[in-house]
Amino acid sequence: MSPKMGFVLVIFLLCSSGALASDPDPVQDFCIPNTEILHSNFHQCKNASAATVDDFVFSGIKNPGKKLGKSDFLAMPVNAGVFPGLNTLGMSFVRADFGPGGVNVPHFHPRATEMAFVLEGKIYSGFVDSTNRVFAKVIEKGEVMVFPRGLLHFQMNVGDSPATILGSFDSQNPGLVKIPNAVFGSEIEEELLEKAFGLSSKEIGKMRKKFGTQH
Repeated sequence: MSPKMGFVLVIFLLCSSGALASDPDPVQDFCIPNTEILHSNFHQCKNASAATVDDFVFSGIKNPGKKLGKSDFLAMPVNAGVFPGLNTLGMSFVRADFGPGGVNVPHFHPRATEMAFVLEGKIYSGFVDSTNRVFAKVIEKGEVMVFPRGLLHFQMNVGDSPATILGSFDSQNPGLVKIPNAVFGSEIEEELLEKAFGLSSKEIGKMRKKFGTQH
């Protein structure tokens, strides 16, 4: 990552975090998780005196993340699980890389609004509101789009070269529900799916085989 890109990332994250977060306000300066002590499914904080500057620095988005499924789409989530300094601060983010034609399938985040900043490329990007109205357009390098919390949204690289975006969330745990995986990768009764989508049992089987094995 170039110094210029790093500066843009810092400004973007500071601006998009906002004064109000969807998570509870912290009651201390910071809370670096103590992974050696578990309590009620969350980590207690380390003593502040044990924190170091390395707890507040993350270098894992210098390069693309792991490839997801068979699509030409790679993502690197950055949350308190990999970046301890984010714990209790009400924000997280993700780096997403798209090959030409790469798709981030329709999905939503139940606990966060997202802002997507295009670092490189051209991304067809949009969301659907509760009246099924679609808000979508191609956004290019330097542009930002916001996806309201809980609304289905999507992205696709429509350029001839790779594209990269940074997504910032106002929650340290925004959640992720991919529509294809949630519908066909779950244990919803087959008869319901056949009636809901007008698909045959054979077609449902193909969809379940495709999406039930992706993680």
